[in-house]
Amino acid sequence: MNSFDYIRPATVAEAIAAAAEPGSAFLAAGTNLIDMMKTGALRPYRLVDLTHLPGLSDVEWLADGGVRIGALVRNADLAHDPEFASRFPAVAEALLSGASAQLRNAATVGGNLMQRTRCRHFADPASACNRRVPGSGCDAIGGETRTCAILGHSEACVATHPSDFCVPLAALDAVVEIAGPTGTREVPLEDFHLLPGDRPMLETMLEPGDLITGLRLAGDAAAFSAHSRYLKLRDRTSYAFALVSAAACLTIEAGEITAARIALGGVAAKPWRAKAAERLLIGAAPGPEPFWRAAEAALADATPVGGPDGDNAFKIALAGRIVTRALKAAAAGTPARIPALPGSVHVANGDPAHA
Repeated sequence: MNSFDYIRPATVAEAIAAAAEPGSAFLAAGTNLIDMMKTGALRPYRLVDLTHLPGLSDVEWLADGGVRIGALVRNADLAHDPEFASRFPAVAEALLSGASAQLRNAATVGGNLMQRTRCRHFADPASACNRRVPGSGCDAIGGETRTCAILGHSEACVATHPSDFCVPLAALDAVVEIAGPTGTREVPLEDFHLLPGDRPMLETMLEPGDLITGLRLAGDAAAFSAHSRYLKLRDRTSYAFALVSAAACLTIEAGEITAARIALGGVAAKPWRAKAAERLLIGAAPGPEPFWRAAEAALADATPVGGPDGDNAFKIALAGRIVTRALKAAAAGTPARIPALPGSVHVANGDPAHA
């Protein structure tokens, strides 16, 4: 690990000013940043500690039934908040499906949005990676691409975004609150993360010095609470990132779907909102045929890296199946309690659960 300066500002304004300096990075729990610093993948010259800043650790219920979540709220605290879990169950389920209990107790919701890709070439300083060193190339292309993107990738980068939390947030139109050197602004989470194009080093809408101060879910997102699920398929049932995942949120009236939200994870450099799939479901009765049509629409633009026989070609069919499974689970109804294995495809409604 290289030498770095450590700064602990007392206010948000001080933090923004400190982080505007080149080579700076914000530090919250550090569950991703510190790992990357140890391997040499990231080499900030200055860490700006956010953990003592006032006003960023609160969950605030809004008049419209929505919620504002401070950027320093811990993942575990939010997921286990009974009111939050009842109004936004897919988000709670996604939070509890990620990492380990120890990491969830430390990690923050703002840090979760800022997770860096788990592409092994990004994490390995000996590998070429356009995200880490612009213009150096991408060693994933032409190499092992099993976990890489099937949507929105480019010749410069085929990495995926690793967050579980962000997938239902994208489906439910969450908004990111940002403070920066030029003032405050809001960005829909769906637009917050960027696709690589020819500039994969630009991963989010943040400018130098910008700080995430909170997230907001509107009250109308809670209308999906009765039929809302998150499913995640991974190489092992716990403490693993998604090969593919999906959030499915429905409203059903008189046996007919009247509103639908779908987003996928593990398939692109950002949570992937499937609006065409959502539109296909409106007016349909819940069932295998409309669910599969929606899945096909969600993956209509998917392409494996390296062509039809590429290492990750299987992810297209796998993602389609996870969408249909998530829709089926959502249509069956949100469980009264979060499943004992949150997000797992091996746990159906009615299986053992915890509060």
